[in-house]
Amino acid sequence: MFEATAYSGTREDNYATALSQLKALIDGEPDRIANLANASALLAQCLPDINWSGFYLYDGKELVLGPFQGLPACIRIPMGRGVCGTAAQTRETQRIDDVHAFPGHIACDAASNSEIVVPLVKDGELIGVLDIDSPEHARFDETDQDFLEEFSRILVAQL
Repeated sequence: MFEATAYSGTREDNYATALSQLKALIDGEPDRIANLANASALLAQCLPDINWSGFYLYDGKELVLGPFQGLPACIRIPMGRGVCGTAAQTRETQRIDDVHAFPGHIACDAASNSEIVVPLVKDGELIGVLDIDSPEHARFDETDQDFLEEFSRILVAQL
């Protein structure tokens, strides 16, 4: 599990700091992989109680593993399958309190118990998804979702 030691304010203050840091990290940088790598590292640093943060990129057919922080992960995810594939297909954030109860859940890490996946869409086109896992049940709430959706909007604007 990652430790969010650099963030000691309220959760909302920490999220505002992370958004500012993201903007500074990606400002003027055109390389997609570099930006996604830094974004996944930033999330691993600022979010407590998570065990994986990263991206799956849409290749026109399925989701393919992109930059991430955490244990090795599934490489390809079909559209509509599992939490990531469902978020990609519906283009709606999926916030799952218990992944083991999610139909078709793909277990890349047996330690993960909850998950949030935010679709990355630019100009109506699916780019991929932001995927974050936690070993805690019901780790993610509406505040987390609002932050991660804003984080994703900022990131997608630079991709």
